[in-house]
Order: sequence, then structure tokens, then C-alpha cells
Amino acid sequence: MNDTNIQWHPGFVAAMNLELREDRENLTFHKEYNLNTKPLSIDLLIIQKNASATVSNEIGKIFRRHNIMEYKSPGDSLDIDVYYKTMAYAALYKSGGEAVDSILANDVTISLIRENKPRKLFRHFMEQGCSVINPYAGIYYIEGAVPFSTQVIVTQELDSAAHGWLCALSRNIKEPVAQRVLELTKNLTEPGERNFADSVLTVMLKANKQMFHMWKGAGNMFEILMELMEPQIETMLKEEREKAITIGEQKGIRIGEQKGIRIGERTGILATINSLRNFGHSDADIKPEIMKNYHLSSSEADNYLSRVTVSESPKQQLQ
Repeated sequence: MNDTNIQWHPGFVAAMNLELREDRENLTFHKEYNLNTKPLSIDLLIIQKNASATVSNEIGKIFRRHNIMEYKSPGDSLDIDVYYKTMAYAALYKSGGEAVDSILANDVTISLIRENKPRKLFRHFMEQGCSVINPYAGIYYIEGAVPFSTQVIVTQELDSAAHGWLCALSRNIKEPVAQRVLELTKNLTEPGERNFADSVLTVMLKANKQMFHMWKGAGNMFEILMELMEPQIETMLKEEREKAITIGEQKGIRIGEQKGIRIGERTGILATINSLRNFGHSDADIKPEIMKNYHLSSSEADNYLSRVTVSESPKQQLQ
């Protein structure tokens, strides 16, 4: 299920800036580069200032002068039509030079990025007589009858030690990868780089809330996370509390319409407690929330907290 609150594409642009930070002096990044006056844009265009220079990062080994990157968020498809759309973008970009053939086809590359391997797309390439080779972990070159040099980057197969920023853009991030990203962030000194890291960390947190709640109160990693991102974490927790309270109130209203407002309100409180616990909040966090939102005394809040059990629903607890 896609979460519209997760800004995957800005996170991707930030991750690529950090992935290629060692070569940034020779690269110019253009996010959502407009191809013409109509709403057609490239996710990320990277222009190499010195075309003869080599990029140290494995992802940039294929780079030439003009490098077009198409990123697909987790859950989005990377299929044949996405490839042809990106190729069309590349052709339109090539044709938009200042003079005829001023942008050479040999100076344009395409990079398609997705978390999972696009097996059907690879099969299509091979059926067309192309070869799919794998020079580096998670990086596949498409060789043969393609108009532009093309690579497919499968982020879940990348070496996480070398490509932690891209690997962080996942709903199923492994704890060592998350720890690696936190360590990388702590070592960044340039203000611009910290902004990029914040964008990546925000995506990582929102997409992996269970990991965050597992760390909560567990010591070192949570402390580092709070040190780096306290405002963003407080915002996320506030959003979760509001969502849980809304869910509880809606359940209470539905029961209230059937059995009376008083019973409905009690059910709403119990449902709110259940929802907040499901989001990983402790009773110490929940108590002040239900006291504030339902105007309860401390003893009333304790009574409700003691009535909610893991195995029973709010409706069962009222019976």
C-alpha cells in the first residue's frame, strides 16, 4: 500500500547527491528537469561538466555527458512501458540541443532505479537480442540494440556498505543498513549534505515505523536518531497520535449510533488505547493523551488502560 505522505522522489534525489558526493564538483544535478513547456519532466538529470572524467561511484561508471535517471518508488512498476517512456524522454532531451545533433546520442545514458529486480523487463530485453550483464552487485547493463547506454539499478541488491543512501529508500530496511545511514549522517559536516541526509532519513523513518518503535527507549540508536532528527520525529509521533485518536473516535461514533453516545465514547477511548498500542506507544505515553482528549482524571485513565487487553476488542471489553 502506497503512503502518500512519503516523499520518495525527493529522497531519491537527496540519496543520489550523497551517493555521488565525491564527484559532485564535476556533476550538475537537475531534479524534475522539464523537457518542454508541457508537463514532461525527468526525475533526475545529471550533467557531467568534464565528460572525460570518471565517476568513482559504481552507479556512475556508465555516465557520460548527459545522464537521465528514472526512479520508481517501492510498489511502483518498472515495466516495458516505463523503459520506453524514459527512452522517449532521453530522445526528446537529445533533440532539444542548441543546434542540430549538438547533444550526441553516445553522450546520453539512461538509469532505471527500482528496489526489486524487474524480471519481465529483463526478459523483454533478452527477447529483443540484448544482453543483461551484472558488472557490480545490484547494477545491470543492457547491451545490444538500445539507442542509449542503459543500466538498471536494483537497490535491494546493492552493497549496502557502499550505497547506504539508496538502500535506505525501502519499506523493509535491514537494521544494519539503518545503523549505517545514521553513522554516515553523523559524519557529514557540510550543511547542504545534512539537508540531503535529513530527506533520506525522513523517508526511511516514515516507511519503517516499526523499526523506529522497536528502537524507542532501547538506547544508543534511538538517542542518535533523536540527536539527528528530533523535530521530524516529534512531528511523526504527533501525526500517529492524531491518527490513532481519530480511529478510536470513529469507532466510538459507530458504536454510539447503535448503543448510545455514552457507550460509544467509552468504546472510543478503548479503541484509541488499542490503536496507540498498535503504533508502539507505551501506556506512559498513552495516558496523558486520553486524559487530554477525553477529559479524564488520572484514575479514570488508569481504569481504562487496565481494561484493555491484547486479546480482546473494545466491544468485548464493554460486555
